[in-house]
Amino acid sequence: KGIVGESYIQLKRDRVQIANGSEQVVTALTDKEIETLLYFAEDQTKVSQRNKLIVYLLLYTGVRVSELVNIKNGDIDPLTSLITIRGKGGKVREVSLRHDVLLLIKQYQKEERKESRFYESEYLLVSQRANKLHRDAIRDWLKIVSNEVGFHLHPHLFRHTFSTRLLRLGVDLTTVSKLIGHAN
Repeated sequence: KGIVGESYIQLKRDRVQIANGSEQVVTALTDKEIETLLYFAEDQTKVSQRNKLIVYLLLYTGVRVSELVNIKNGDIDPLTSLITIRGKGGKVREVSLRHDVLLLIKQYQKEERKESRFYESEYLLVSQRANKLHRDAIRDWLKIVSNEVGFHLHPHLFRHTFSTRLLRLGVDLTTVSKLIGHAN
């Protein structure tokens, strides 16, 4: 309401406990950067269906890169538009999928994935050399994309962006925490 002009709470004096790491400034993609990235991802001459799917899954699910590469075809439920994520410490959570992301998954499975010799793999994302995409391949590709779009991209930036956007939309902290797989 603007009644108070300064903060009267002092973290140490008032013994307010804050989460470890929350002292750091969290960087997230701006709306303009998201728009630029999605525009780049739509260019079929530069970005494969698989890599476009990677961008969408990272941006719209908040998964860790290690969770992303471990998504199995059976983890996706097209009827309920949910994806099951197996996180750190064996924790399991479900995240809703946007309709466009679900369509991208189906398109990738029907088209580009069938061209791989690892088509029968249980994992969603396959490479030309393995039945499961390695997380370093995603990091390396994001470095290349960074040069193309003109700003730095790394997998965890997508988690920050996912969380920040939800919080700005008014989603409560507890819900956001559960969606990204934090225990507290």
